[in-house]
Amino acid sequence: MIYPYKDKEPKIAESAFIADFTTITGDVEIGEESSVWFNTVIRGDVASTIIGRKVNIQDNSVLHQSPNNPLILEDEVSIGHQVILHSCIIRKKALIGMGSIVLDQAEIGEGAFIGAGSLVPQGKKIPPNTLAFGRPAKVIRELTPEDIQDMERISREYAEKGQYYKSLQKDTK
Repeated sequence: MIYPYKDKEPKIAESAFIADFTTITGDVEIGEESSVWFNTVIRGDVASTIIGRKVNIQDNSVLHQSPNNPLILEDEVSIGHQVILHSCIIRKKALIGMGSIVLDQAEIGEGAFIGAGSLVPQGKKIPPNTLAFGRPAKVIRELTPEDIQDMERISREYAEKGQYYKSLQKDTK
């Protein structure tokens, strides 16, 4: 379901895939070829949420904000299943692993990988091209070429799957 909130209405690119049972409200912008998967909630009723191009937000994730603190996901970001993002910045090509939580004013660097089940506390900065893991998340190491290839594969496959499912939606309307 897509709902306005007061004077704000979601702006969703025509090429984006929005799965069934997803809720998007208010001041939310979703870029070209992005995908928002089943049972995800993106509420833009406190501040804005800006989602770039070819971003995938996987099943059962929750995105929200605090007053005057937008949530920003740059291009080609992958958000794993059951992730919570709150008023943070995720730089391009980063990956947030399943079940992770990223809190207010945290910043995940370009191409960084947050391991599954991690908690990135308020205000924490994760450097680009690193693997961070734990509760609280700590940088473990630099990413390997294999890590980067796997992250690129995930991003590419979700972009392809999103467009496939988008084509099915057109066929059923």
